Amino acid sequence: MSIHQTKTVAGIGIPDSSIAIQATELLLEHGTEFIYNHSMRVFLFSSLNGIRRELKYDQELLYVASMFHDLGLTKHYSSPDLRFEVDGANAARDFLKSHGLPQESLQLVWDTIALHTTIGIAEHKEPEVALMYSGVGLDVMGEGYEYLTEDNRSEIVSVFPRNDFKKNIIPTFFSGFEHKTETTFGNIKADVCAFMIPNFHRKNFCDCILHSPWKE
Repeated sequence: MSIHQTKTVAGIGIPDSSIAIQATELLLEHGTEFIYNHSMRVFLFSSLNGIRRELKYDQELLYVASMFHDLGLTKHYSSPDLRFEVDGANAARDFLKSHGLPQESLQLVWDTIALHTTIGIAEHKEPEVALMYSGVGLDVMGEGYEYLTEDNRSEIVSVFPRNDFKKNIIPTFFSGFEHKTETTFGNIKADVCAFMIPNFHRKNFCDCILHSPWKE
């Protein structure tokens, strides 16, 4: 794979700073074309939502977060015992720290990635967090699809194809945490395990309460 040379898609400029290019190169090195296209669409959808909502945000940080948001699914960045969202967030934080960015930026990008699947919380945080959450929701589940113009949809998908997205995204998710399914307890990725594993037994919060070591 190579970095797409298009500078503007659907009216959104693709960041071309040194940090943005290096983040993209890491995704191309350790990810797949499928994850790359998804990540680029997430950035573009997030940016269009930012314009529609008239939000002020750091485009470069949003872009870096988009590039790293699913890298926790890859073998290179996957830990044995952390949620894949946290793996990606940790990797992005280390990357930005090596470039000397301030702590506020490191924390913002960490939150943007770590919370991108956290329904009911991410949308109420900083613009970068809320926007990437919205971009992921749009690409994966079609949330906010009606706000996209047909021209924008067609242009974005023509440059960054979906490639049988509905068929491939669930196995792609699963491949990133099938070795640590316990990390899906309490989050939506438990649905992926239930879909992929016959008779998958979910850990249950009520069981945790009832079987705790407390006597009453």
